[in-house]
Amino acid sequence: MSTVLQSDSKTAPATPPGHSIKAKQSLGSRVKRLNIPGGLGGWIWLAIIIVPIYYIVITSLKTSEGYFGQNPLALPTAPTLENYQLVLEANFATYFMNSVIVTLGSVIPTVLISFMAAFAIVRGRGRYLKFVNGMFLMGLAIPLQATIIPIYLMIIRLNLYDSLLAIMLPSIAFAIPLTVLILSNFIRDVPNELFESMRLDGCSDWQTMWRLALPLTRPAIVTVAIYNGLHVWNGFLLPLVLTQSPGLRVLPLGLWTFQGEFSVNIPAVLASVVLSTLPILVIYVLGRRQLVSGLTAGFSK
Repeated sequence: MSTVLQSDSKTAPATPPGHSIKAKQSLGSRVKRLNIPGGLGGWIWLAIIIVPIYYIVITSLKTSEGYFGQNPLALPTAPTLENYQLVLEANFATYFMNSVIVTLGSVIPTVLISFMAAFAIVRGRGRYLKFVNGMFLMGLAIPLQATIIPIYLMIIRLNLYDSLLAIMLPSIAFAIPLTVLILSNFIRDVPNELFESMRLDGCSDWQTMWRLALPLTRPAIVTVAIYNGLHVWNGFLLPLVLTQSPGLRVLPLGLWTFQGEFSVNIPAVLASVVLSTLPILVIYVLGRRQLVSGLTAGFSK
């Protein structure tokens, strides 16, 4: 029996004397690295964001009597879809299609023009490219609200008033400066060796732009497309000033349909808000990876 115990003690691996101490120190350092104030602040911010969304969704399922007769944050006693039916019957499809046309007609030209301008600014050798880049940067300092009267007068002179094109053109003009700035910074991050290898293969600048720069800057393109799409989709000032016909209203203006002379149908308004948010949510779900990689690309350097 003693010989067995002696053999087991000889074959058992010896534990280093400082191993347990190091394990305790590493565990203590991990506990110290926990950012408790940051985590608590994150949960508070999450609650601040979720509460309005919760309020919008549950209110859209209430009747007007139920909305005014109970706690605003309480669940509806008798959920109903009458508000969504009312919204869909109030020319919602027309407003939705107008918003889609304006958004696509603004975002696609903005991304194409800005991408080509950014490539020319970064890879070009003209003497006026710095001046052009400076003009784009100056556009960031001009707010839309300060130029709404000149835009209104120019749209009237061009005979474009009360048309969807009147909304698209100013939206494109005000979205290009920031888009050029973001895309030019991403194109600068592309290694110069790749451009040189494309040139040695006999590719022109046009082929290099579409075959090399475009695939490598796809996260940035998706990011600026979603960002500009959100601004155009939620735009209110330009449609309000530059359009007049009810058939040319976009979704933000379509909310006026549920505003009476003495009251506002709040559940119907929030139901239209939910319906107008769904396309943006779908776009985010489809392009979230490209969006996140585009937003966080600069932090990894």
